[in-house]
Amino acid sequence: MADLLTVFKALSDETRLKVIKLLEHGELCVCDITAALGMSQSKVSFHLGVLKNASLVKSRKEGKWMHYTINDSDYFNRLLTLSIIQELPEEVLKNDRDRLEAFLKNKNNDQPQMKNCCAKKSA
Repeated sequence: MADLLTVFKALSDETRLKVIKLLEHGELCVCDITAALGMSQSKVSFHLGVLKNASLVKSRKEGKWMHYTINDSDYFNRLLTLSIIQELPEEVLKNDRDRLEAFLKNKNNDQPQMKNCCAKKSA
């Protein structure tokens, strides 16, 4: 019962719902999510921690950066996550998606302002 309450509490916040929606297309670094939501990294990390504690997302570390994906190892949680993704209208995240796309474009072009980001450096 406690696990179920943890999951539903994690899903009861607008920011965490937005994070799940952002992750529907695949893995994102915490800096990507921070840029998309226009929030501080500490706030985003807090929300990601709540989602991870509820087993809704999983993470992997690369250097000093954490990368997050939707956790699809638990059937019930995956079903809830898919339901959320389907029900959240794309318009809710339009500004967040636009910020994310702009950020990723700059990151992938190895812009100097991305030096403190998880962008991969060319060899």
